[in-house]
Amino acid sequence: MRKTGFIAIVGRPNVGKSTLLNAILGEKVAIVSSKPQTTRNRITGIHTVGEDQYVFIDTPGIHRPQNELGDYMVKEANNTMYEADAVIMVVDTGKEITRVEEDIITYLKRSGVPCVLALNKIDMYNREIIAKTIQSYADKHTFSAVVPICAKNGKGVKEVLDECKPFLSESPWYFPEDIATDQPERQVAAELIREKLLRTLNKEVPHGIAVVIDKFEDQRTLVSIYATIYCEKASHKGIIIGKNGEELKRVSTYAREDLEALLGTKVYLNLWVKVKENWRESAAAVSNFGYKPE
Repeated sequence: MRKTGFIAIVGRPNVGKSTLLNAILGEKVAIVSSKPQTTRNRITGIHTVGEDQYVFIDTPGIHRPQNELGDYMVKEANNTMYEADAVIMVVDTGKEITRVEEDIITYLKRSGVPCVLALNKIDMYNREIIAKTIQSYADKHTFSAVVPICAKNGKGVKEVLDECKPFLSESPWYFPEDIATDQPERQVAAELIREKLLRTLNKEVPHGIAVVIDKFEDQRTLVSIYATIYCEKASHKGIIIGKNGEELKRVSTYAREDLEALLGTKVYLNLWVKVKENWRESAAAVSNFGYKPE
C-alpha cells in the first residue's frame, strides 16, 4: 500500500531548514550558508522508503520583508504551509520566541495542520537551555512531537522522519522513487553557484546577488554551463571578480567541483558578472531572475 504526504519545513532564516532537508535526503539539494535568507525558492526534496514517499518542501526563511524579493520569499513560505499535509517547524534552541514563531503557531492553531517541532543546534547548548526551550514552546502550542536535533551532524534526523510517518496517507506516489528533488538541473546549478558566492563574499554583497543560467549544454561526457551573476552595484562587481579575477576563479572552482559531483561528469563553467541596480526592489526583475510564484 503506497503512501505519500507533503511536509513543509518552515522557520526563521538561518535556523537550519536546508541543512535538515539535506540530512533527511542523504544528499545535497538545498544550498547551505551561515548567512540568513539563503533559500529564496521553494525546494522540493523527495525521500522514498519502502512504500512511503515523503515530499519535503524547504521554504525561504520567514521574516519581515524589506523589498520585492523579501516579499516574494515570505509569500512562498506562507503558501507552502497552506498546501502542506503537515509542518516541521525548525527553531534555534537557544533563541527566544519571536513574532515569526508566534505567527507560525497562530496559523497552526487556526488550520489544525499537525506540526513537529525540531529544536536545532542542540550541540551548542546545555540541557537546561534545551529543557527551557521545550517548555516555552509547549506553553504556546500542542505539537505532534518535539525532537531535539543537530541537523549538521545528523543527530535526531531519523527521529524527525519517524514522527512524520503518521502524516502520510494512502495515495499513488507523485515522483519516481529514484529521484531526490524535482528541481531542474539549471536551477540546481544556479543555486550551487550562488552558494559559493554566499560563502566567499562579505556581508553587504551576497543578498544583492542573483545567478541566471544562460546556457546549459549536456554533451554526455561534458556539461557546459554559461552563467551570469547579477549584482546591484558597480563596486560589488569589483568585489565579486576580485584582484586579477582571483575571487571569481575561486567561486568557479568550488562550484564546478560540486556540479561535477552532482552531475557525474566533467563540467565546463563560464561565469560573467553584470550590474543590475536595485533589482531586488523591482517586481519585474525579481520575476525575470526566476523568483516567480508557483
